[in-house]
Amino acid sequence: MGSSASHDAFDLILSGGRVLDERNGIDGILDIGVRDGRVAAIASELPKTGAATVRDVTGAIVAPGLIDIHTHIYHKATSLSVAPDPIARRSAITTLVDAGSAGAGNFEGLRDYIIGPSPYRILAYLNISFPGIFAFDKNLFVGEAAERALLIVDRCVEVCKAHPEIIVGVKVRIGGPASGDLGLEALDIALEAAEKAGLPLMTHIGGPPPSYAEVVERLRPGDILTHCYRPDPNSAFTENGAVLPAVQAAQARGVLFDIGHGMGAFGYESVDRALAAGFLPDMISSDVHQLSVNGPAFDLLHTMSKLINSGVPLESAIGMASSRPALAMRRPELGHLGIGAPADISILKLVEARYPFTDVSGAIREGQTLLQPVATYLGGQEMETTRRPFEERFICNCC
Repeated sequence: MGSSASHDAFDLILSGGRVLDERNGIDGILDIGVRDGRVAAIASELPKTGAATVRDVTGAIVAPGLIDIHTHIYHKATSLSVAPDPIARRSAITTLVDAGSAGAGNFEGLRDYIIGPSPYRILAYLNISFPGIFAFDKNLFVGEAAERALLIVDRCVEVCKAHPEIIVGVKVRIGGPASGDLGLEALDIALEAAEKAGLPLMTHIGGPPPSYAEVVERLRPGDILTHCYRPDPNSAFTENGAVLPAVQAAQARGVLFDIGHGMGAFGYESVDRALAAGFLPDMISSDVHQLSVNGPAFDLLHTMSKLINSGVPLESAIGMASSRPALAMRRPELGHLGIGAPADISILKLVEARYPFTDVSGAIREGQTLLQPVATYLGGQEMETTRRPFEERFICNCC
């Protein structure tokens, strides 16, 4: 478990919550002591004398700060993006990751006008396409990876190397109109940029062509396939409902699979097949943007709740939204509550609720529970937490 490095009083003690820390193998009712913005101690009971703040979180889940590894938050500069701070406040998120809204041509705007002013930690995958995702709206979809002239490897690599504190990988959207006739060539160009930058790749998988199998066959260990539970056409399954051999091979060599719910990538039929076959996601993310923020994805907590109600264990869901994305981004200091880690902490409550969860096809299943935010700490400082009115009326009165 570890203990305090000294006998100095704590700045904060979170007392009596169920601590779930996948990285360190912790699942128990424990106290966490914070000092100077870092986790200083964790034990069954910590001395409260002299602590600046003691917060009783009995009955709550105390998790490493949640990380949404797939969001679109280049707000007002791209048509698809939402403002990051309100999403973080209602979801108990400490780290948001923009998944390719910006390219080399406009990354500095994301850095200066979104990342700079936000009190939250924001990281980014840089789009291989020079202008990023520039034409995504209701009844409008121009694929940024469909035009070869926009896929400039050297400029992408240059910007990635200039901003290692922010940029965690390269992003490309493959399939259907996103890559158009260029198809797999766009993926190969993005892989070239990622290789030269020394970074992982995140690739979107849309409708065919190319096929799901053709995309995952090209991915390297540590690369991410997002939208892994998308429905047919172009799902992760054969006509007989078995997991594609190419997916099994990709998992075996270390390719990572991310939910990326969004407006088109969470189908109950795919979820059922995947979980029955033991094909669990490595990560849960929302793909929150203008066309998914008011449903069906809403945000990270809602997407996690949907997976939990589909059969993913709570403990795994927490790890899929904390430790695993941190490691995928090569940020091992994040996503855990070990001694010395930044005191990024999400406090949640799993409440009874009869919520009608909707997949991207419109299919509805009533769930039994919802994850709700209680509090969020970023570097030991409490952040604002806001209500979730779209879920409140479904929560049982007994809760």
